[in-house]
Amino acid sequence: MNRTTTPVRARWAESDPLLTEYYDHEWGMPVTDDAGIFERLSLEAFQSGLSWLVVLRKREAFRAAFAGFDPGRVAAFDGTDVERLMSDAGIIRNRRKILATIENARAVLRLHDAGESLSELVWSHQPDRSPAPRDDAEVPTTSPESHALAAELKRRGFAFVGATTVYALMSAIGIVDAHLVDSHRRGCSGLWRADGTRR
Repeated sequence: MNRTTTPVRARWAESDPLLTEYYDHEWGMPVTDDAGIFERLSLEAFQSGLSWLVVLRKREAFRAAFAGFDPGRVAAFDGTDVERLMSDAGIIRNRRKILATIENARAVLRLHDAGESLSELVWSHQPDRSPAPRDDAEVPTTSPESHALAAELKRRGFAFVGATTVYALMSAIGIVDAHLVDSHRRGCSGLWRADGTRR
């Protein structure tokens, strides 16, 4: 008799099919290109104070509104673009977050002008060990590395990059493995072992 095992997921990933899809196929997988990291950093900032499900439902509208999160194109947005975005019902219309996204794109370009990349900066804060949570209560919301990265991003002119937002980014793009140790997705990035040590 065949037994089927129910996949173990974080509680938040079980509340809606869209979240389950995101958890099973994207969350925790490595992202190393500047545009991809800029997109996720921007979406994490827009999520601040809201549900991640709200952001996921609006993700394609965000991509259309923000020129595919191409930092070069977003950095050129002006006041007319801000008003366009403020009238776009497809996205989260928060002026401070919109302005921060544009300024963050400009900060990415300043990194490029200095011969650096957003990817190198973000990934340089990968810890030696990843958390190994056994249940949702043990999943961290910040880390020493996320505090350090948040401080460095702010120093470089980024906005809406608190330690919690940055840790969410680090979890989303595989810098840490915040999957539960019994999850079928634990170690999915290929970068971490189940016990939280680097491969």
